[in-house]
Amino acid sequence: MQLHVIDTGYFKLDGGAMFGVVPKSIWKMTNPSDENNLCSWAMRCLLIEDGNRLILIDNGIGTKQDEKFLRHYYLHGDGELISSIRQAGFSESDITDMFLTHLHFDHCGGGVKRIGDQLKLTFPNATYWSNEAHWKWATKPNAREKASFLKENILPIQESGQLKFVNEQSSPFPQVDIFIASGHTDQMMIPKIKYKDKTICFMADLLPSSSHVPLPYVMGYDTRPLLTMEEKAAFLGEAATNQYILFLEHDPYHECCTVKHTEKGVRLDRTFSLQEVL
Repeated sequence: MQLHVIDTGYFKLDGGAMFGVVPKSIWKMTNPSDENNLCSWAMRCLLIEDGNRLILIDNGIGTKQDEKFLRHYYLHGDGELISSIRQAGFSESDITDMFLTHLHFDHCGGGVKRIGDQLKLTFPNATYWSNEAHWKWATKPNAREKASFLKENILPIQESGQLKFVNEQSSPFPQVDIFIASGHTDQMMIPKIKYKDKTICFMADLLPSSSHVPLPYVMGYDTRPLLTMEEKAAFLGEAATNQYILFLEHDPYHECCTVKHTEKGVRLDRTFSLQEVL
């Protein structure tokens, strides 16, 4: 097995929304904002090369949205989904599995592209993986999340015939276990990858960045913040005990971190690049 970091660029979100009840006087020390209170966040994905399977976890925001939409999120940076995949030595047609942790636009938008007036799958030979409960949640969205679940990102997957649902009792990949978290959005999937003697966890929005390790640091976007705190406590406690490597999708500075048990609870241990542990 080989792992490749896929850089799809950065976007900006309101710092207050990203840190919930935590005051700016505290979060600005690790994530300084611009004059509009916006902080930069990565959209970092992971490519797993395992035998004859090439599995991509999440795919960023994509490029098909109109200028008005993209203007709200200030896309920046040199990273781009397809060029990053090609830098890893592959093409769109090589991807066999497109694993979607959840269907918010910054995690799944790159999986569908616009060609003229048509929407086509970016990865023509891939199975697109979601789960049935989350799919129903996303296709019949509540008012709070409706702006994050965009039909043009979701419905073409189903129409293509390439959509499959993960069985709740088992993972479709032998070297990947799945942790289900429902605090951020219903039935988000957190892959736990068995790599040599390590476990590398793709944290999606359960832990957006290393700055979110303390339990009260919960995003204002989460639909069930108290549940997020419970899920974080359980997962990070396990991660500290078992020395999991946490791969950070949104951290603007760090690809990975580890956590440790302290007298004050689980806290950040160290940050590092994925390459340092491969």
